[in-house]
Formats: sequence, C-alpha cells, structure tokens
Amino acid sequence: MDTSLGTGGEARMETATTSMDYDVTTEYSYEDSTPCQKKEVRDLGARFLPLLYSLVFIVGLVGNSLVILVFLQYKRLRSMTSIYLFNLALSDLLFLFTLPFWIDYKLKDNWAFGNGMCKLLSGFYYIGLYSEIFFIILLTFDRYLAIVHAVFALRARTITFGIVSSIVTWALAILASIPGWHFSKSQIEVNHYTCTLHFPHESLKMWKQFQALKLNVLGLILPLLVMVVCYTGIIKILLKRPNEKKGKAVRLIFVIMILFFLFWTPYNLAILVSAFQDVLFTNECEQSKQLDVAIQVTEIISFTHCCINPIIYVFVGERFQKYLCQLFLKLGGRRLSARLERASSLSPSTREQELSVGL
Repeated sequence: MDTSLGTGGEARMETATTSMDYDVTTEYSYEDSTPCQKKEVRDLGARFLPLLYSLVFIVGLVGNSLVILVFLQYKRLRSMTSIYLFNLALSDLLFLFTLPFWIDYKLKDNWAFGNGMCKLLSGFYYIGLYSEIFFIILLTFDRYLAIVHAVFALRARTITFGIVSSIVTWALAILASIPGWHFSKSQIEVNHYTCTLHFPHESLKMWKQFQALKLNVLGLILPLLVMVVCYTGIIKILLKRPNEKKGKAVRLIFVIMILFFLFWTPYNLAILVSAFQDVLFTNECEQSKQLDVAIQVTEIISFTHCCINPIIYVFVGERFQKYLCQLFLKLGGRRLSARLERASSLSPSTREQELSVGL
C-alpha cells in the first residue's frame, strides 16, 4: 500500500500510504531543486508486496472467519472476554476487507476505484487498526478485574457492560480514524491515480507528525502502560494465590498483547522516524529511500498480525481447540449425512460406491 496514505501509523492504512504513495509525495525534495528519485523503491514493493498481501488476506480471512463461527456457534458471547475476543476478530476482518483493493493498487500502480471508495476503505483501514488496539487493551483490563478485583468483577463484568463498552470502543476507534478518513482522497498524479492522504500544504509537516505521534501514543505507549500496570497486579495476586485456571486465562491474553507489540512496534517506530526525518537526518533523499524500504518491510510484518490471533487461540486456548474440533466434526458430519441421503436414492451398486468414497 502507500506510505503516503498514512504517516504510517495509522498503522495499516497509513501504512498503505507509506508503502506506495509516500514515495509519490516525497518524490522531490522541496528544500532544494534536486529530485529524489524513488522508482526502485516502488518497483521493489510492486514485486513482493502483492503476493505477501494475498497470503495475509487468505490466511487471515479463513482464520478469523472460523473464530467468528466458533463464537457464534458455541460460546454464544456469554462473557465479557468472549464479547471482546469476538469484536477483536471483527476488527481484523474489517481490515482484511480492504486488502484486495490495496493489492490491485500496488500491482497496477493506479487507483481504479474512485474517490468515494478511497475514503471508505481508508476509513475501514483506520477503524480496524484502532479498534484492534482498543479491544486488546480492554481484554487486558478485563483479566485484571477478574483476578485482582474478583469481588467487584462479579458485579461489573456483565454481558450488558461488555456490549456497552464494545459500542463505546467502536465509537472511539471511529473518532480516532476521522483525520485519516477526511484527508484521504483519490487524485491524478503524473499519469496515474493515487489514493493517499493529502494534508493542507501549509500544515503538511504538522499533520504528518501528528499522525505518527497519535499512532505511537495509542498503538504503543498506551497499551504498554496498561500492560505493565495490569500484569504487575495480576502477577502479584497469582504469586500469593496460585490458580491454574486463572493462570491459563491470563496466558492467552498476555500472548495476544505481547505478539501485538512484536508485530506492530517496528512499523510504528519506522513511521515515527519517517515523520521526523528532516530533523533527524542530513542526507534526506537517501535516508528517505531507506526509510521507505524499512516501512515496506515492517508494514508486511504488522499486516501479518491479523492472521496471528486465530493461531494463538488454537495453540493457547484449550476451550477454543475443543470448540473448533466440534465445529469441524459438525461440518464433516453434515457432508457425510448429505452423501448418505444422496446414496439412499441411488441404485444399490451406485450406493455402495458413493458410501465407500464418503467413508
């Protein structure tokens, strides 16, 4: 996607901007008359990013769709934790919905879907990013309440509170996404259309730095503070009163948060450095090229995160493993049942052949 689409941090879309359009907006250095050619950076992205984005899309779509099915079929959203995990999967699916469009954009180096779709998909991109961050924070706080303030949690951790807090979280994610949605637009540049962030020229640098700082505050500093405070309290309680069941529940949320940091921190920092590169570096053109490559690499790592949560549930969540097996058995049983019904309407010889294949 394009680097210019987001000062990077808005993480995914800004990401998108970072990879493709950023090189358009930084094609020339306005400080002097020397052009900063970035064709090789764009060519590098065009060769590798569409394939990698496609893999992320397929794996993420299958994994998160299975998570949604399991929760709807078996968990029935009967606890705050289930509600937050369900919404976390929805956040990933919202982001994944935009990927095919960015893949086409990267392959053709041309935005073919119009200004309306550019704004809509940019909005989905940012909403998916920020809602994921906020729901991971809620999951951590939920574990903290359940273990450190167990008596209070009995009254507070209700399904109603889980639904209300989820609605508020989506509203906050939309609010945080407004600048990215507002400034995203499609326009012709040279001989092709782009879908990128277009800030007012007089405040271009200020907006880029604001977007990068917002991404790092909401996507790095805030979750890190929540994790340190909550898990410090959780560990103290578990050391005093060991509880295997509570320990397993904490482990799942802890792994989700740690992997979020591992996958997103490199990209967030690359976007932050890029936004302040004129202050940090002297050879701006050469450093800008290197930063664009770094953003492309870290962007792919961060995008891969939307495939990770379902894998965590499979390997860490024992109950999820059980529900997933039940779902597969149920789906497999339906197929076999359909074959048996079909076989019953066939001639004896044909029926034998059908049953042997089915079993």
